[in-house]
Amino acid sequence: MADAALPGSPAAISGEPRRDAAPGEVLRTADGRPLKAALARSSRRARLRAFLLVAPLLAFVLVTFAIPIGQMLYRSVHNVQFAANMPELVAWFAENPQGAEIDESAFAALASDLRTGAAERRIGTVATRINYEVPGTRSLFTGTARRAATLEAPYREALLEINADWGRPDLWQAMRGASSRHTANFYLAAVDRKRDIDGSIVQVQERQRVYVQLFWRTLLLSLVITTLTLILGFPVAHLLATLPLRTANLLMILVLLPFWTSLLVRTTSWIVLLQNQGVVNSTLVSMGILSDDGRLNMMYNQLGTIIAMTHILLPFMILPLYSVMKTIPPSYVRAARSLGASSWTAFRRIYLPQTVPGIGAGAILVFILSVGYYITPALVGGASGQLISNQIAFHMLNSLNWSLAAALAGILLASILILYWLYDRLIGIDNMKFG
Repeated sequence: MADAALPGSPAAISGEPRRDAAPGEVLRTADGRPLKAALARSSRRARLRAFLLVAPLLAFVLVTFAIPIGQMLYRSVHNVQFAANMPELVAWFAENPQGAEIDESAFAALASDLRTGAAERRIGTVATRINYEVPGTRSLFTGTARRAATLEAPYREALLEINADWGRPDLWQAMRGASSRHTANFYLAAVDRKRDIDGSIVQVQERQRVYVQLFWRTLLLSLVITTLTLILGFPVAHLLATLPLRTANLLMILVLLPFWTSLLVRTTSWIVLLQNQGVVNSTLVSMGILSDDGRLNMMYNQLGTIIAMTHILLPFMILPLYSVMKTIPPSYVRAARSLGASSWTAFRRIYLPQTVPGIGAGAILVFILSVGYYITPALVGGASGQLISNQIAFHMLNSLNWSLAAALAGILLASILILYWLYDRLIGIDNMKFG
């Protein structure tokens, strides 16, 4: 019998199929296993090895990226500052639906919770939570809690005697909303909305409408910065791609040089250059172009934010453009010129379309980075140059309203994902290349 695999032979060890199988017979390996099952097992082993290789990176991404984002989104709808510290009033809200009369039992529950919260030093947390909804009420809670031990029935008259604000319908509506551990009120606040005394959604007062304006300003300034980096970076990238290698490498060092300098140093350098008594204004005054009283206001406004961020983000536009332009053969444009096309026509119809992947990559990169920038607008932006990221940082570090900060960040994340989806539908992510 020809070619039959003997036990211990190389064919048996390697698992090669038998060559003497009859037509229609199931193919088997030398050790008798079905060939299909052996191949499937080998494929599973290969996939397992591949998974084990990427498992550390996957775990790192989950721990440092996916889980924090999930916690942030959960924090935007979850807040227990009031619900965990005012149990009797929360129980009253659960038993009495929206629109029920605020009777003596409600004030009795409030008085009991204030008394307990003051004794256990938890009333400050409750006051902070309601102050998010109704500004100026923190002192109402803390001041009443100090006298809660002396409260006696009837509690309605006793609390109103301490402060008449306890009868405000908007205050009770805020406490009803805060009595739930999960709420969408922080997302309403993030878009300048709130719930009225009857539970309907209305706009806040005009002087309190800040977040929608900040979102639009952030998107507009990010678009302006992206456009400026494209205008400035396109010719630089083209020059790097067409110059001799030695000269191009020298210029590339100059492009990468900002990465070797601290972001804080680069930002403060622009303050020195652009402030009213800075280098630029002083030079223009000394040259007679400006008078001493007509110095340009280029700092602590939107102009300062645009200038500084354009400089900082310019390399992120140049590098993707350069990596794509380097792969475009110069012979294409020469061929178009030899066929009678003008320089502009050859650039517009031959060269520019081939750079679209680099333009898309650079634009997406710069836009997303500029939307989330914090340090530069905080230092050079002033009141009119602040972005939504600065408000998120304020609520995280100063007001400690982490739920509102998470809601603002969640809306910003959703906006970026929508723009990313629109880019994919209009241009196509497959056409984007980083090199």
